[in-house]
Amino acid sequence: MIVIVDYGVGNLSSIQNMLKKAGAKSSISSQPEEILAADKLILPGVGAFDSCVSRLEDSGLTDIISRKVLKEKIPLLGICVGMQLLLEGSEEGRLAGLGWVRGKNIKFKQALLPASYKIPHMGWTEVNTIKPSKLLEGMYEEPRFYFVHSYHADLNDKGDELLTANYGYSFTAALEHENIIGVQFHPEKSHKFGTRLLENFINNY
Repeated sequence: MIVIVDYGVGNLSSIQNMLKKAGAKSSISSQPEEILAADKLILPGVGAFDSCVSRLEDSGLTDIISRKVLKEKIPLLGICVGMQLLLEGSEEGRLAGLGWVRGKNIKFKQALLPASYKIPHMGWTEVNTIKPSKLLEGMYEEPRFYFVHSYHADLNDKGDELLTANYGYSFTAALEHENIIGVQFHPEKSHKFGTRLLENFINNY
């Protein structure tokens, strides 16, 4: 069973609906026993980094999720701020992230963007594949996904980088580190591209 972690943040129903379209049963849960029984987890996130960190800590689920991901090595997919939480921290706030992937989140560098480019980066953007992955098998040509974000990952180990996108300059759009996957975009809002990505998460891990 895929469990979408409910810690009071994220587009939970939209993610569940897209998983159903991709052919998977899932549950939205904040119950420790359901998360302990999961064979895959999805960690959503929207809004400010520190707010998401605080909500996750307040939920009491951090240790349980860590056990599932770091000890049992089940696949986890972090979405948007859910991906940012996988890193060590963010320029957006002062609280520590989960630290499962080395690196931090940085704000788009306005000085490097053309004058017409605004922050946040919002809308459909094509992505480039950096390394092979089961997450990308059978992906449609010229893949593009829907983004809404002001911060992006700055990874210590570029070997963790799975996808990049360009918004004035190249940035990390997705990461994969062992059983830990993160996507900065919203697959649940990305039509056939998001459906295929979630199908691969369901079937290939």
